[in-house]
Amino acid sequence: MKVSVIVIGDELLLGQVTDTNSGYLARCMAPWGWEVAYVQTIGDDASAIRSAIDRAFSLTDVVLTTGGLGPTKDDITKGVLRQYFGGEMITDPEVTANIERLFAHRGLKLNELTAAQAIVPSSCRVIQNTAGTAPIMWFERDGKVLVSMPGVPYETQTMFRSQVLPQLLERFQSDVSIAHAVTIVTGYTESALAMKIAPWEEALPPYLHLAYLPKPGIVRLRIDGVHADASFIEREVAAAAAELRALLGDAVLSTADIPPEEELLDRCRRAGLTLATAESCTGGNVAHRLTLIPGASDVVVGGVVSYSNDVKINLLGVDPADIAAYGAVSEQVAGQMAAGVARATGATLTVATSGIAGPGGGSEEKPVGTVCFGAAIVKDGVMKTSVTTAHFNGDRARVIDSASTRAILEAIKLIN
Repeated sequence: MKVSVIVIGDELLLGQVTDTNSGYLARCMAPWGWEVAYVQTIGDDASAIRSAIDRAFSLTDVVLTTGGLGPTKDDITKGVLRQYFGGEMITDPEVTANIERLFAHRGLKLNELTAAQAIVPSSCRVIQNTAGTAPIMWFERDGKVLVSMPGVPYETQTMFRSQVLPQLLERFQSDVSIAHAVTIVTGYTESALAMKIAPWEEALPPYLHLAYLPKPGIVRLRIDGVHADASFIEREVAAAAAELRALLGDAVLSTADIPPEEELLDRCRRAGLTLATAESCTGGNVAHRLTLIPGASDVVVGGVVSYSNDVKINLLGVDPADIAAYGAVSEQVAGQMAAGVARATGATLTVATSGIAGPGGGSEEKPVGTVCFGAAIVKDGVMKTSVTTAHFNGDRARVIDSASTRAILEAIKLIN
């Protein structure tokens, strides 16, 4: 099934807001064999919205729109959809009750503009938005469907995953079966990995497809299979995934479709380890990524953002003589940071970062993007440490993101 997406909002065209909804929708639908064939970004203009809907329906039977459903005058999508699909504007009492419930829960006073969001076209079927106040509207004509959703990413993503997608899958049932298998790989660039597995990939049958989905430090390989026989395609995908993982050996980080931080937490649980971080250049980002995972509190005990040398020395016990001799960005210091946070928190696995995220601060010896890592593990009362140095490209945000991933991978390596 092919789908069109229309992203609505002047703020998108002005660059004030970045569209993340269309990418999320595509990722959410892909496992079911649904494909986003066409994406349009348009402003809050009635003529542009109508034209975009016409173009989308000429290409696909399903159209998803996001944005333009707020309470202010510039949010005109609802009125345009009423004109397009007909009917009249009516007040939906269930939407009113949902808005009142949300405002009461948040301790806010309901105003007339927000209350007016309960006014919807009679030509739509309303899906209650439990994550926000703007209702989701389902329109249908001549066997084709348009679903209008809010532009707020949290609301769109929450409701699409829980309500809209299941209803679309029910409405447009398929006799084709889809199967998937994911393998997370580390230690390879995308091109080197492609060369490594080229003979295997070239031998894949036509009903199997391999997708490369790289991120800093890892490559996510997804095998997709499509066939009329569900049991057949599930066996074929599983067999191909087993061959791929055997070919890559120790480079396989995970066979579950989870981020490295979740894999680290799972491995800590299995090994009975607790975890702490000591971060300089990553500024707490490693701890942030770990604690974004639900249930992290049974593994993560704490961390120290040791941005200054004084904190490294006074809280983590780094030897000032080593900072003077080797610099704060050094394996000697990173190793002591990892050991120091283990002593300070009692954690049995720790990881530390110290580097130059840029754009300034680099030198010929230690250019921007240089990051030193330390990791420590305590077993039977004995501490073992490891250190390494890596160099990352990109701006400050990319260096921090890449270094955070590498720190997590270094902790996993030490467990192994």
